[in-house]
Amino acid sequence: DVHLEESGGGSVQSGGSLRLSCEVAKNSFPSFCMGWFRRLPGAGREGVAAIDRDGTTYYADFAKGRFTIQRDNANNRLYLQMNNLKSEDTATYYCAADGYFGPAAGGYCDVSGIGIKYYGKGTLVTISS
Repeated sequence: DVHLEESGGGSVQSGGSLRLSCEVAKNSFPSFCMGWFRRLPGAGREGVAAIDRDGTTYYADFAKGRFTIQRDNANNRLYLQMNNLKSEDTATYYCAADGYFGPAAGGYCDVSGIGIKYYGKGTLVTISS
């Protein structure tokens, strides 16, 4: 199993910023594909951003230009910097990983969530207008 724990959620006003962090258990890193997903109130889970082991990034259209995903392989951490937050970004945000540790040629990564097997418990982000 891959163990993931998010932190950094909270409440900010529209236009503000937050940085989410995800701590990954040492024996669970580095998964080939890691990402952030979110669940809006009353809706299903959707992809926000993903990053593969080599650092290639993928973003949902709503996240482009506002959110930045980063991974620190040396310290087993994943981050999501969110700027210019909007009320529609209010959601529970989940750190995720595919749990694939094999060669890069066998890996796949995008923001759709294909191949993602593990999710953290989530951290709530609330944006007030």
